[in-house]
Amino acid sequence: MECLVAASSRVRSTTLDVHGHKLRLSHGIITFRLLAQFRPSASPSRRKLHGTLRYPHRAKLPPDPGTSRLPSEMVDGGARPLDDVRDGDEKQTAELSVDDAEWSPEELEAISALFQRPMLQKAPKPVKERPLPLPSPYEIRPSRVPTPKRHVRSASRAVLAPRSSFADRVHKNPEALIGIAREIAALPADSDACEVLDRWTRFLRKGSLSMTIRELGHMGLPERALQTLCWAQKQLSLFPDDRTLASTVEVLARCSQLRMESEMGKYLNSASRTVIEAMARGFLRAGRLHRARKILLFAKDNKRTLDPSIYTKLIAEAGKTPDGYRLASAVLDELGEKDDFDLEPQDCTAIMKVCIKLGRFEAVENLFSWYKQSGRNPTVVMYTTVIHSRYCKKKYREALALVWEMESSGCLLDLPAYRVMIRLLVAMNDLARAARCFSKLKDAGFSPTCDIYHDMIKVYAASGRLAKCRQVRKEAEMAGLRLDERTFSLLSEMESDASA
Repeated sequence: MECLVAASSRVRSTTLDVHGHKLRLSHGIITFRLLAQFRPSASPSRRKLHGTLRYPHRAKLPPDPGTSRLPSEMVDGGARPLDDVRDGDEKQTAELSVDDAEWSPEELEAISALFQRPMLQKAPKPVKERPLPLPSPYEIRPSRVPTPKRHVRSASRAVLAPRSSFADRVHKNPEALIGIAREIAALPADSDACEVLDRWTRFLRKGSLSMTIRELGHMGLPERALQTLCWAQKQLSLFPDDRTLASTVEVLARCSQLRMESEMGKYLNSASRTVIEAMARGFLRAGRLHRARKILLFAKDNKRTLDPSIYTKLIAEAGKTPDGYRLASAVLDELGEKDDFDLEPQDCTAIMKVCIKLGRFEAVENLFSWYKQSGRNPTVVMYTTVIHSRYCKKKYREALALVWEMESSGCLLDLPAYRVMIRLLVAMNDLARAARCFSKLKDAGFSPTCDIYHDMIKVYAASGRLAKCRQVRKEAEMAGLRLDERTFSLLSEMESDASA
């Protein structure tokens, strides 16, 4: 099948150079069969190769369908001889070269574009990105830095929890241990705790029942706690255990069920430090300070070391009432004799408050200096306590210097700190600073208390500011606070003097 390309609508003739051959076009059309005759020949090496073959390859193209295969050289049913057909083709070729007119550059460019078509290229395959692997949970990823020994158990607990046995997950699970205490508490009065504990025997370990016993103590069931201890003593896998014994002793001492007046010394000789401290805490929580004092004296005589928090708790409990000031002073002296003791910030603050009540201001200063020399930063509560101590001793300048130190340290002031600062400034009769501190208190979001309003009225009255006194009084009444009679009498005197 011939494919014709129309180059122009006008009839022209020109010469076209195709692969070095001159081709004359006359009628504006060119057949691809004619152009195929001018295909470049094969390379010399390829012609030489075909010439040396004894049996050359047959032509791969099928025979021309226009050529007749009849034995007689007749075409169109014998109407025209084959030679006439060939002569007609030659005459048609000659007619193409009659006109020598040239084509326009646009038409030549359109025809040349037919032979310069770029080869079709395959579309690039889409790049398939490999999906990232699913991220593993952060709990099971290996840590880049070795875990400190004190954190190994807590760090590996989350990793090994899914793979650990049911017993390993129960013997330290607070919910399970507290659930055992609730089951024991739900038993009838004539039943024993062993009915519940026998079902949990294989899941318990040493120290597991200490939490259960403490929970029974919070429920007010010391008898059930004692039954739990008696059952644990029969289990070789659970006893002896100081934690279980200490929890039971503390619960019995707190509930006043520990009766060992005559044999206390004998019992304490064989008891461990954990059990002795638990007994002292139980007596302190029960309010039996003299029994706790006996335990401290026993530890002092037998050179037994106890936690300093026991001394702090006894001093704080004894300093609540005037009857215990003497006991608190004696325990404070014993604590001061110790060379190696470590107190927490809350313990230091509790001792300082008792020392202020006892009037031992030097002890407050010494304790404050020791805490700073230990390399720790005082808290806002400790600063407030020391400022109040210097205020009570009427060392106003030293207290004001400590106020500046507290503000420069970056501590976030609370309401008691503002109250002590205002009281100090009122005692110094510093109206400007007191008013500024009162404004800061309200800007910080705190609501002034009744004693703060009393101090502000007092300092304004000392300066003769009757309008400010009325304003502070109105503000206090709008806040729902009632001023005392002394403040009312002071305002009445100022109003009477102003009217006179």
